[in-house]
Amino acid sequence: MAYNGGGGGAIVTPPNITIKGILSLLLHNIDEKANGKSLISLGMGDPTAHSCFQTTRVAQEAVVDSLSSHKFNGYAPTVGLPQTRRAIAEYLSRDLPYNLSSDDVYVTSGCTQAIDVAIAMLSRPGANILLPRPGFPIYELCAAFRNVEVRHFDLLPDKGWEVDLDAVELLADQNTVAMVVINPGNPCGNVYSYQHLKEIAETARKLGTLVIADEVYGHLAFGRNPFVPMGVFGSTVPVLTLGSLSKRWLVPGWRLGWFVTSDPSGTFREPKVVERIKKYFDILGGPATFIQAAVPEIINQTDDVFFTKTINMLRKALDICCERIKEIPCIHCPYKPDGSMSVMVKLNLSLLEDISDDIDFCFKLTKEESVIILPGKN
Repeated sequence: MAYNGGGGGAIVTPPNITIKGILSLLLHNIDEKANGKSLISLGMGDPTAHSCFQTTRVAQEAVVDSLSSHKFNGYAPTVGLPQTRRAIAEYLSRDLPYNLSSDDVYVTSGCTQAIDVAIAMLSRPGANILLPRPGFPIYELCAAFRNVEVRHFDLLPDKGWEVDLDAVELLADQNTVAMVVINPGNPCGNVYSYQHLKEIAETARKLGTLVIADEVYGHLAFGRNPFVPMGVFGSTVPVLTLGSLSKRWLVPGWRLGWFVTSDPSGTFREPKVVERIKKYFDILGGPATFIQAAVPEIINQTDDVFFTKTINMLRKALDICCERIKEIPCIHCPYKPDGSMSVMVKLNLSLLEDISDDIDFCFKLTKEESVIILPGKN
């Protein structure tokens, strides 16, 4: 789209494609009548699409109680209800060597809005941001809208999709405002060790940049490494922690996320920084007030049995998936995931006819078999 609008310059829409964008294109490519096969969609990280993944009754009742109280039908403070911010701070502090305060927490409409806030707060003329490849496409799109240059560092499949820290050091310069770490990983399924996260923090400190820690899949770890939040290293380097209820509580449609300054040294507590963040939140629309009000009960009353059940189902589904992949000659899984809800596979084009690349493969698979998977190209 290009439109002058009287401002002397054209309005340009970023060409970046999102997951929802590619899913829409794939869906339009389906012809169930022609192939006689029902749709099997494996391309969206929405656990509620599968009946085995249901949220806990505690969460449902908390929302019902909140709505039925008639106390939360009005506007919430733009940064979030005080009790919601406090509950999230206490929840995240369980895994940290220091305590977060409610002032460190800003409630967002899902983790996607938290991503946008993070990049908006850091954007300035000439800024660049370091993003993982493979990664989550929303970061590129948000950066494009903010005119922030994107520089990609590779994740290493033969090392559990660890960050190529040597590449990070070569990419960064005085205009690098942040590096993004997605852990547990989307789409790779990595769960980083304490040692690797420490190395990431030390590298970021050396480069004079902060870390954006995308932990929307936090605690969904079922492999060799336990989940360690990046905020553990907040004293080494300032960390912006992004997360939500979506994945761990299986409620992505509730759109309850958070943007948290995990920074015990106080970089983000400077008055001008706090004022900038709060003013930006004044123009945002957060989650519904009654959903926010339910958060303290959801967080504090959910039993560990619920979380264990989810982890066990994910582990079982992964085992089945990896076994089936072994039966398909043209597909190879370079690293069995340790967490999250996705898996990256490598396509051997030499074993396929009339397939040019991963995008071509995904579109033809959709058309011929009504099975949706996503291409891995960034």
